[in-house]
Amino acid sequence: MDAIVVSHLTKMFSNLIAIDDLSLKIEKGKITGLIGADGAGKTTLIRLIVGMLAPKNGKISVLNLNPIEQKAELNQKIGYMPQKFGLYEDLTVLQNLELYADLKNVPHDFDKLLKFTQLERFQGRLAGALSGGMKQKLGLAVVLLSSPELLVLDEPSVGVDPISRRDLMQMVRDLISPQTTVLWSTAYLDEAHSFDTAIVLDKGKVIFQGKPTELAKTSQEFENKVIDLMGGYQKKVSKVAENYTCSNTNNVQYTVIAENLEKRYGDFYAVRNNSFYIKKGEIFGLLGPNGAGKSTSFKMMCGLARPTSGTAKIMGIDIVENPEKARSYLGYMAQKFSLYETITVEQNLEFFASVYGLHDNKLKKRLEEIIDIFNFKEIRNQDTSELPLGFKQKLSMACALIHNPPILFLDEPTSGVDVVTRREFWNHITSLAKKGATVLVTTHFMDEAEYCDRISLFYRGEAVAIGTPDELKQRVGAKNMEEAFVNLIEESDK
Repeated sequence: MDAIVVSHLTKMFSNLIAIDDLSLKIEKGKITGLIGADGAGKTTLIRLIVGMLAPKNGKISVLNLNPIEQKAELNQKIGYMPQKFGLYEDLTVLQNLELYADLKNVPHDFDKLLKFTQLERFQGRLAGALSGGMKQKLGLAVVLLSSPELLVLDEPSVGVDPISRRDLMQMVRDLISPQTTVLWSTAYLDEAHSFDTAIVLDKGKVIFQGKPTELAKTSQEFENKVIDLMGGYQKKVSKVAENYTCSNTNNVQYTVIAENLEKRYGDFYAVRNNSFYIKKGEIFGLLGPNGAGKSTSFKMMCGLARPTSGTAKIMGIDIVENPEKARSYLGYMAQKFSLYETITVEQNLEFFASVYGLHDNKLKKRLEEIIDIFNFKEIRNQDTSELPLGFKQKLSMACALIHNPPILFLDEPTSGVDVVTRREFWNHITSLAKKGATVLVTTHFMDEAEYCDRISLFYRGEAVAIGTPDELKQRVGAKNMEEAFVNLIEESDK
């Protein structure tokens, strides 16, 4: 029996086709993964299914109900967790649970959920003060309160670490009834084998539906097969690296240094005893669970947060004593899109070029070079807010590189982009490193960790392991970096 039936569905926004003549069936009592990058159509399809949007053409049946005409009746049977954190950040964990229990008219019996989510000792903490993984667990706990017949989760694992992602899936499998249908969307292809059925979307169309093992036996092979279905990826010479000139590195032994960095808030250490030394041309990865201290370390290294103690040096220059000089050597790509959305692509590039000290003829020359390198000619006059995520990420990277910095700080540069664009980004990053750029990068994609020369694994504010990917895998007898990540964290807990 099918819980959801979609027939020849089309949805457009202005002239953009978000869902393109799409048909699919989702089996009752199964966990179905809806897989694809931002812009593939996942969220639009989910909103159509739960009745938040009306289709242009086609039909949808959800639990034998019409999502638009019988929306009130359908709402009683659905638990829906939207992509953006939908809880009240100024209420505590317990207050959020109590509020939603009252709204759903269910008893205030939270013991099992609090224990399973490991939120028992955080009941009095404001939801806004939780880590990303904890927020997602609380969001999931809220939608599970009413024991829904259909559970719809829009990217519940986005931006969270592999351990939290695994915990979220375990929550769903252990806390739902066998009759509950789950639709779980994700941008992480490595999650495919967690689902009973996988549906892969690309440009509003289904390019694969079936058991993940029907496409490939392992996650890494699954990614390669999906790339083939999307038209393939041909590795090319990186134009970004070809046009990159590594500026003077002052002959320092280490281009980036962290020595006993600490950041304390009252009695709480966000970062403790953090030390690492990065050489020219090295790709150094910061990995760790949400709340481990990666972003705080990043901010201290960039001069955006002042260390409580310890030293951070960029090209031998102390970031606290001479922040302006130290930052002039940096190209920084933030985790969240941080460019100006109300101005055009070209205006963003021009602004950042001038901030980094390029003016007049130098600015104009470099602007045209970057527009050519990143293929921005057709969108140079387009408002940044109108760009798909992949182009926004490319624009962020272009702004970080526009002054040819010797050091790049990239905070989750590929988050949310499609798998082909991820390959393209890492081709640029590895090629830039070969030209002499020093790269400090964070990522939640464990396959990307394999591109790093060395990795520092962060947990509870401290580095619990530093080494090459092979060294870390060998240390705990792991087959891949995801397994090494989980094992090293569990080893640290002991």
